[in-house]
Amino acid sequence: MCGIVGAVAQRDVADILQEGLRRLEYRGYDSAGMAVINSDGRCASHRRVGKVSELGTALTEQPLPGGIGIAHTRWATHGTPTEDNAHPHFSGRIAVVHNGIIENFQSLRDQLQARGYRFQSQTDTEVIAHLVADLRSQHDTLLDAVLAARKLLHGAYGTAIMDTEDPDVLVVARSGSPLVIGHGIGENFVASDQLALLPVTRQFQYLEEGDVAEVTRTGVRIMDVDDQPVERPIQESNLQHDAGDKGPYRHFMLKEIHEQPYALRQTLEGRLQGDTVVAEAFGAHSLDILSQVKAVQIIACGTSYHAGMVARYWFEEVVGIPCQVEIASEFRYRKSVVLPDSLLVTISQSGETADTLAALRLAKDLGYMSSLTICNSPGSSLVRESDLAYMMRAGAEIGVASTKAFTVQLVGLLLLALSIGKQRGLDITDIALALRELPGQVEQALLLAPDIEKLAEDFAHKQHALFLGRGSQYPIAMEGALKLKEISYIHAEAYAAGELKHGPLALIDEEMPTIVVAPNNELLEKLKSNMEEVRTRGGQLYVFADADAGVVSEPGISVIPVPHVCNLLAPIVYTIPLQLLSYYVALIKGTDVDQPRNLAKSVTVE
Repeated sequence: MCGIVGAVAQRDVADILQEGLRRLEYRGYDSAGMAVINSDGRCASHRRVGKVSELGTALTEQPLPGGIGIAHTRWATHGTPTEDNAHPHFSGRIAVVHNGIIENFQSLRDQLQARGYRFQSQTDTEVIAHLVADLRSQHDTLLDAVLAARKLLHGAYGTAIMDTEDPDVLVVARSGSPLVIGHGIGENFVASDQLALLPVTRQFQYLEEGDVAEVTRTGVRIMDVDDQPVERPIQESNLQHDAGDKGPYRHFMLKEIHEQPYALRQTLEGRLQGDTVVAEAFGAHSLDILSQVKAVQIIACGTSYHAGMVARYWFEEVVGIPCQVEIASEFRYRKSVVLPDSLLVTISQSGETADTLAALRLAKDLGYMSSLTICNSPGSSLVRESDLAYMMRAGAEIGVASTKAFTVQLVGLLLLALSIGKQRGLDITDIALALRELPGQVEQALLLAPDIEKLAEDFAHKQHALFLGRGSQYPIAMEGALKLKEISYIHAEAYAAGELKHGPLALIDEEMPTIVVAPNNELLEKLKSNMEEVRTRGGQLYVFADADAGVVSEPGISVIPVPHVCNLLAPIVYTIPLQLLSYYVALIKGTDVDQPRNLAKSVTVE
């Protein structure tokens, strides 16, 4: 959600900024802009509604030379997507880009207008520009002015600021929205995500909550939340990513669907030894913590929440301990009861999901014995602020609709369940052996793509869809419905199949396709009865069924056979055909698969 890139160097930085924005396109945005201070101390800028390519066209027509600059992709919160509302925003000598929301922007706006400042946009961001400009005349340096301004700003923000009268300095501030500093030789960079800076550096400093930093060509000075100088470690990134490389695939989403066998092998590498799980997979001293766990509380959002719902079955049925799963935005705003010796588990691909991070911080005061995060970003806030961390190793996921991150999250959660279970005397030999076969089983499921592509043609004119599952497949049905609505814009709902008679049957007709996940387990016969309820009311069924389940295609029911997999791992394998279905339906609908409307990859505001 929104993207920031900044650079201060001895060379022109516009191309660096543009490439950084291009690498952040996956986050979701509706406009883009850039400002550069040239050698004469003048600030020039371009702002465009739409894609970064529109900004690129403007730069081709009118280049922005200069060795210091800031750039931004905006996801609209305050004010519609227009050039006036696009970042950067300006106030005299000051230029600002900003991620997040300033909660007290209206009162600040009123005060600044009363002091004679004129606003050109509807955004909350513009108050930062005018506030810093107002304070700049009272302080010796831009850093001091920003330190003073942050005491007046309430809300979540990551911001980068420059001053035409101090053209060798960038100042950045972090409160709830991530920022990273990239170190070069005779040049330094800032961004909201290290992916933006990989072409120019592999050396990164991650700002902590409340940090403000002064960045010049030759150095970085960081002040903490108490305005005291502080050192943050410089870390080397080994992340491999080329945001422009889809390989032979038409979209990043399809590429990432097909990367899942590799991602699963990567996440399992070194974490299974013989018939056991390596406890260190969850961090140093994890064995001491996991041996004491008697209950688990999972907190997550969106797709990650669905992963947690699947894991609840594993913790309770396999391990035998209570597990609660809650949406982060709900957990943080209600009073909750903490069970004794509870482990708090957060799940987030980015590690910067605002509600999940806020819930973790709240939970530290509620009495949880310890916290663990399952995350794909090593330097993220969730990783740094949790006691333990399982690093997913899924690789960069660019498509907004999560695919490979979801299946890797499920594996991480299962390994966690097995680790806790082993401490309680559970024999995990058979499950560990089954996990070794999982990547190959996912490869087999991917071979269903041609059949699913053909089946997707039936959805060309559909506006609604119903997904059904039972047991641990119910959250998979929820994830399938989410994927379909995310990228095809078809309204989709998921229900536990046993709930059909409690309302959803009223929706069934020939225009409401019903998608069913049907592994060959103890609930299969009951699920067949639920499917018959749909057929007798004129509904069209699309069933992903175990090849041994005895479900065959006939009038009113289209069956895609799925290779047999053990019940415990079935949720992971059955995810694959639902991902493919959503992808091919979106192709038919002609939507923007990788960057669906109104959505962002990393939700860093509440």
